[in-house]
Amino acid sequence: MKRLNLFLVLLFVGQLAFSRQQVDTIAVYSAKMKKEVKSVVVLPDNYSKKKHYPLVFLLHGYSDNYAKWITTVPSIKNLATKHQLILVCPDGGFSSWYFDSPIDPAFQYETHITRELLPYIDSRYSTIPDRTARAITGLSMGGHGALYLAIRNKDIFANAGSMSGGVDLLSIKNNYDIDKRIGVFENNQQEWNKYSVMSMVTDLKNKDLNLTIECGVDDFFYEINSQLHHKLVDLKIDHDYTERPGAHNWQYWTNAINYQLLFFDRCFKR
Repeated sequence: MKRLNLFLVLLFVGQLAFSRQQVDTIAVYSAKMKKEVKSVVVLPDNYSKKKHYPLVFLLHGYSDNYAKWITTVPSIKNLATKHQLILVCPDGGFSSWYFDSPIDPAFQYETHITRELLPYIDSRYSTIPDRTARAITGLSMGGHGALYLAIRNKDIFANAGSMSGGVDLLSIKNNYDIDKRIGVFENNQQEWNKYSVMSMVTDLKNKDLNLTIECGVDDFFYEINSQLHHKLVDLKIDHDYTERPGAHNWQYWTNAINYQLLFFDRCFKR
């Protein structure tokens, strides 16, 4: 009986150790911002360096940080295993909007994610280092950020998504610290257009990116997401667009991430 109890204790400890190995918290030095920036890396349960995995960046929203997704929706660990992919949840600052701010050197998150964090991930994890095996998505500020980064870095990403994204900056001016990142709207209207996904999509050609965009019908960002969808239709840019019951909250995003990763999984397998 003692041997059995000892075996069960060791088995339990081993399972805990294995579980901890599935989620890494890393810190990558940003030469551009001159500081270390943390990220969470979620690996599939059966992760092996003998296999190569697609990579999905999952961005947080305004006022949150790198740990918000894994602490609020721990089931993303199961999704990484289900779809056999690596999830990376970078820190995007309290209110970076994932830009390289033209006015604040402390907020240079486009460079960090695309030129500092991504090479680090590729060098230390068993990824598939190809744009067709990479995706980026996020919620709210992170939804805009994911589309923004993908449109500007099509050499890096072939797949992008947005959940409840703040996809039109001009509709939310004077909010969410955007003026701290790109200047007061009245004096910087050209910059605001330049950094807004709603304006940027006119530079897209069909098939440049595999796109999936969604928003809840009770979300305060619903109208701008619907407008973005219709603009993409007018531009004849293929994309998936979903609206379903839901508001701007974690109940909606906990459900939505399932469909985002399913979309990417299908893209990876083509």
